[in-house]
Amino acid sequence: MAFHSPLVSVCIPIYNAGNYLSKCIDSILDQSYSNIEIILVNDGSTDNTAELLQQYIHHNKIVVIHQENKGQCTAANAAFKASKGALIKFMDADDIISKDFIKKQVARLNGRTDAVASASWGRFYNDDLSTFQLNPEKVWRDIKPIDWLVDSLWEGPNMMQCALWLIPRKVLHQSGLWDERLSLINDFDFFIRVLLVSNDVFFTEEAVLYYRSGIKSSLSAQKSRKAYESAYLSTKLGVESILAFENSGRTRKVCSDLFQLWKYEFYPQHMDLYKLCEAHIKNLGGSKYPFPAGGKTKLLSQIVGWKMAKHISRLT
Repeated sequence: MAFHSPLVSVCIPIYNAGNYLSKCIDSILDQSYSNIEIILVNDGSTDNTAELLQQYIHHNKIVVIHQENKGQCTAANAAFKASKGALIKFMDADDIISKDFIKKQVARLNGRTDAVASASWGRFYNDDLSTFQLNPEKVWRDIKPIDWLVDSLWEGPNMMQCALWLIPRKVLHQSGLWDERLSLINDFDFFIRVLLVSNDVFFTEEAVLYYRSGIKSSLSAQKSRKAYESAYLSTKLGVESILAFENSGRTRKVCSDLFQLWKYEFYPQHMDLYKLCEAHIKNLGGSKYPFPAGGKTKLLSQIVGWKMAKHISRLT
């Protein structure tokens, strides 16, 4: 295959995604770009995922792997290790992408092996694509990677969802793969490393990710102690990568705000993690990021303070 049409490997870790998996796979098989392979790793699912995957085991573009449940990062790494493409896209098993998504991103990279392509995205709810709305962001432009990180984090949490990115294999060899210790916000540490070994981010407006929202069992909905420990570690690792690349007023500000956000989340159930965040915030020069709340909780926090508001909210 000519270099202008390189093989793209779509790597998908799967855990109990039987309700959504077929639509995800179909959106990839329906791509206008034909030189693709799909690596599907069933991470010990207990629903009907294994049965659904039987439908695809003889498809010439699909590789199916079954493993014991080891976590999303391990499954994503297994998918990558089985892939052959010059360009890599990681996707969640409930994602849907627009028909020209891969074609447009390949064109934007135009053979570059030291850059990544980003994409447009928006949310839809209740498995109903008619609810989809684009979610424009400040970083929807061609931009240097460190500027992408600062701009996307400046006003709070950013969107690093894996399907947004098309990544040259060369970049992944430099950045390293997914940290298998992590679960919650594992993409934060990973994509910071990916971005900071890249020289450019090329925004691909015509590539649209339809991001499924409101799934209670999704990784991002986890609230366990293990999940919170992962969130803290991923934040710490990501911050260390950012500051190693550029230790400036602007990077210290966004890094401090990240710890401030998790400080609010950890209180009062996880006081050890809360205190670790406070120490980071102090070392970084402080944070003015406000307590994230709306409606009655926001009003309550203005009257009695955010800590008391959290206590009261837990009782009601």
